[in-house]
Amino acid sequence: MLKAKNLFIAALFFTPQFFFAQYTDVINSNRPGETMSAFAVGKSVIQAEIGIYGIKEKHDLLNYDANGFGTDLTFRYGAFLEKLEFILDLQYQMESFDTPYNNYKKNNFRQTVLGAKYLIYDPFKNYEKAKNIYSYKANHRFDWHQLIPAVSVFAGANFVGKNNPYSFSPESSISPKVALITQNQFGGGKWVFVTNIIADYISTDYPSYGYVLTLTHGFNDKWSGFVENQGYKSNYYSDAIVRGGAAYLLNPNLQVDASVSTNFKGTPSIFYGGVGVSWRYDTKYKETQMEFKKQSRKDKKKDPKDPEGVKSKNEKETDYQEQERKRKSKYE
Repeated sequence: MLKAKNLFIAALFFTPQFFFAQYTDVINSNRPGETMSAFAVGKSVIQAEIGIYGIKEKHDLLNYDANGFGTDLTFRYGAFLEKLEFILDLQYQMESFDTPYNNYKKNNFRQTVLGAKYLIYDPFKNYEKAKNIYSYKANHRFDWHQLIPAVSVFAGANFVGKNNPYSFSPESSISPKVALITQNQFGGGKWVFVTNIIADYISTDYPSYGYVLTLTHGFNDKWSGFVENQGYKSNYYSDAIVRGGAAYLLNPNLQVDASVSTNFKGTPSIFYGGVGVSWRYDTKYKETQMEFKKQSRKDKKKDPKDPEGVKSKNEKETDYQEQERKRKSKYE
């Protein structure tokens, strides 16, 4: 499942960056909500976001009660470009249904999505708010530039196996999924607002169209909380869900979270509660940064009057010729 932001996404704009990197000093997790952030994890960075949840359903018309649990895993990998991220999203669910006439169970992959996300516009790239040394008011007035969102696109595919009880068809299928993602940050990074506009199961008999809106607030360097509204509509199933939860940063590469979800209808009424963890492996990225820094230092040491090092090269050649003349003079 693709989840909501924590406050630390703000570091994307304030952390010293190399070549406008998407990488942040602390983990940028999509958990524990359903939105996908606009920014990638960073080139060569591996990130896993996993959770478990319990579910309770009650259907007034079909007269059944259901209880179960599930697990979800999102695997994110930045490759080729800083703005590009590959995503594998898995969700497996098991439920037990009780009706007045019988009991039955179902379990399978509720979701299997493989795709890629690309940042097409970053409003903070090459932007720096001008400071007025003569006016405190001018420096603290609302920055209208914050209203311009970062924009990303996601494209991928749903993979559904044969006889999957969570599918609208008994046949196996592969269908496209696309999403438009926007992200704003307000209040110096303490508030983050993310929207996802989604078209799912395209080309099938039951395409689904939906949205997810997430507002996240950072309380301090460790804690953040979020509220979220999700809606989707198709001829197979439609619903509107609200969520809330919190995340806690254990260390720069490890985060834990908890959340609850519910809807407002009885066909069926649902309630979810879950916990999760997000982990990042960024060693290769840091090695690249170190190499970049070393290269930058070497460039700074170059003579500005001789950037190509021609002078040094000629001096070495001259030294060699001088040594050769001295060697010959010994035998003359």
